[in-house]
Amino acid sequence: MQATTQPVFFKQGPKPFSLLLIYASLSLTLLVVDVRWQILQPVRETVSVALYPLQWLATAPISAAQQVGDYFVSQTALQRENRKLQDDKLLASSELMRLQALRQENTQLRALLSTRAAHQGKGTLTEVLYNDRDPFTAKLVVDRGESSGVRLGQVVIDPQGVVGQVTRLQPLTAEVTLVSNKGHTVPVQVVRNGVRAVLYGLGPENPLEVHWMPLNADIRSDDVLVTSGIDGTYPPGLPVARVKRVDRNAGSAFARISCEPAADIDKHRFLLILDERRDQPARPVEQAAKPARRGAHKEPA
Repeated sequence: MQATTQPVFFKQGPKPFSLLLIYASLSLTLLVVDVRWQILQPVRETVSVALYPLQWLATAPISAAQQVGDYFVSQTALQRENRKLQDDKLLASSELMRLQALRQENTQLRALLSTRAAHQGKGTLTEVLYNDRDPFTAKLVVDRGESSGVRLGQVVIDPQGVVGQVTRLQPLTAEVTLVSNKGHTVPVQVVRNGVRAVLYGLGPENPLEVHWMPLNADIRSDDVLVTSGIDGTYPPGLPVARVKRVDRNAGSAFARISCEPAADIDKHRFLLILDERRDQPARPVEQAAKPARRGAHKEPA
């Protein structure tokens, strides 16, 4: 059989080495021309726009994975930062409340020192330990007792007025009965006109009242009541209460006079125990023996 031979038509054209030289020269020429005059810039932009969807599709899974990772990392960081900010806020709030309490306490102590100075320094500063365990009584326990020189009957005040009276003593503590305690009485008088009266406590959460005053008594709302000093216990002139309401009912023989304490009896932490305690004058001694009757028989000497 005769071997097949390639037609002459397919054997025409340059050799591969010549094509390599031609293409290399053309590429070099295009590179030089493009660097010099940027003639292929529109071609590159067109090709870039045409290939962008393919590039986006190729990189979309990687970008999505990175965004998900960044989201969780950012969420964790934000939660950690939020917790830290909340903790800092709580610490700042507690510190602010503590500073406000210290400022208020400092203000009250300054006022008490001024009050003691007004009484020629005759007073003992004391701190309230706790309220009495009986919820139906208005009493306090303070941290000064018999060892500190506190005596029964001493008056306890704050910068606004009378708080109460020492009614029980222990070596290191004392019990103070407040003016609002049920049955506690304080002799008072009206600053405006000097009318004397007796102020009664009605128990915790109840107003003070002035009892046994006639309907025509000259007492008005907003009158200030101070200690009269006639009982020998309370020094005169200490603010006790302010008249809140006066009810004059024609069906009753006495006016109903409601008052509010001048002192902040349920607020302050520090109080002042006054050393000014006056004793009542002794009553005159009655004659031990009656005079002998007229005409009585006398024994012979």
